[in-house]
Amino acid sequence: MSANHAALVVVRGSRGVSMSKSSTDLTILVIDENAIRASIIEEGLNEAGHLNVRVIHEMQGVARLIETMDPDVIIIDIENPNRDMMEHMFQLTRMISRPIAMFVDRSDTAAIEAAVDAGVSAYVVDGLKKERIKPILDMAVSRFNAFSRLQRELVEARNALEERKVIERAKGILMKMRGLSEEQAFALLRQTAMNEKKKLADIAQSVVTAAGLLL
Repeated sequence: MSANHAALVVVRGSRGVSMSKSSTDLTILVIDENAIRASIIEEGLNEAGHLNVRVIHEMQGVARLIETMDPDVIIIDIENPNRDMMEHMFQLTRMISRPIAMFVDRSDTAAIEAAVDAGVSAYVVDGLKKERIKPILDMAVSRFNAFSRLQRELVEARNALEERKVIERAKGILMKMRGLSEEQAFALLRQTAMNEKKKLADIAQSVVTAAGLLL
């Protein structure tokens, strides 16, 4: 493996890739302009049990190729990466919501911060070695899945808060327009939701929307 290189590992997006999945079922794309380095990576993958590996040696049109192939795992190895190359890779990773592990032989604070901002799950300084591929890959998937879970929980919490706000507004409207108590207004919303087989928040939003049209 060349002393100056960066390798980018990307694993399938928001749905994640279960590492318990059969290795023969994983499609892995290796993009490396150097055939020797690519063969080392492929050997490391094979030894880790990943047998469905495709290797290409052209960086041009990578984003379109990824979209077309939709591989489970992508490994990109670049010899002597400069700032422009790294920024190009970071732009690519920002577009792909997938676990990412980046292997570099050299780095600085700015590069590390840029990698984190780009969504890199594991940033490993000291180069890519074939025996390190599997554990780093597993760690990247695990960290990405944990981060995705936190993001989902945050979105769910925000949605729940917005739904509560809408329900409170709908109760207020019913209390004012029909002279109901808070309990009666909530009971009416809940019963209507049950009758129409809809979410309580959807019924509340309909009340709020209708009231807005009447103003």
